[in-house]
Amino acid sequence: MQSSLAVAPNRAESTLDSERVFDLRTSTVRELNQKLHSLNEDTNEKFWRVENPRGRHAIAVGLDLPISVTINGHVGYYCAGMNKRADVTVEGNAGVGVAENIVSGRVHVRGDVSQSAGATGIGGNLIIDGNASARCGISMKGVNILVKGSVGHMSAFMAQAGTLTVLGDAGEALGDSIYEARLYVRGSVASLGADCIEKEMRDEHKAQLFKELESAGIAGEVDVSSFRRYGSARQLYHFHIDNISSY
Repeated sequence: MQSSLAVAPNRAESTLDSERVFDLRTSTVRELNQKLHSLNEDTNEKFWRVENPRGRHAIAVGLDLPISVTINGHVGYYCAGMNKRADVTVEGNAGVGVAENIVSGRVHVRGDVSQSAGATGIGGNLIIDGNASARCGISMKGVNILVKGSVGHMSAFMAQAGTLTVLGDAGEALGDSIYEARLYVRGSVASLGADCIEKEMRDEHKAQLFKELESAGIAGEVDVSSFRRYGSARQLYHFHIDNISSY
């Protein structure tokens, strides 16, 4: 039996099993986002699949419903930005600023991501199966980010709250000017940024780390004792002349 995609190739929207399928080959990102934003709390169209994203920008941004959106391919800038309550999965790589300013919900990228992943995120979870480029988690304010690969330089710059968990390595200036976010790294760290230091890994931190690994479905595969914790030395909270060289 043929799917509706096969019998109606020129339609942007169709149905495949229980999913609504939106094809960006025959429609625009604006139309997709408008369709998703038009849904209400009582909708029965909770499962969406986006075909042929072809690196387009701002796909599935500003969602504010408990729906599931799977994007089948690579995406460009700011995919799933400002996400709230939705579960967005990218079956490919993502460009700059994926899940930027995420409030709640979950964004899962199966591939690699470019710089500023999860920037300014307030809450929710961002899971990256591959590597993240520079400034991952910059100015994060409560989001929990887990990277199964490595992260680039200046990751968690000015991170205020939340967690950044890295199973691989971290680039230079990790946690520069960090506030109260917690950083967990299993691999090597090229260098720490201003006011970021290694800290003791107590039981409360192991429990928090286990929870982050569990949310990514890998708690049984990774030993929390293999991670080191980094955080703020709390020397840059207030200006002091003795610390002038650190600013």
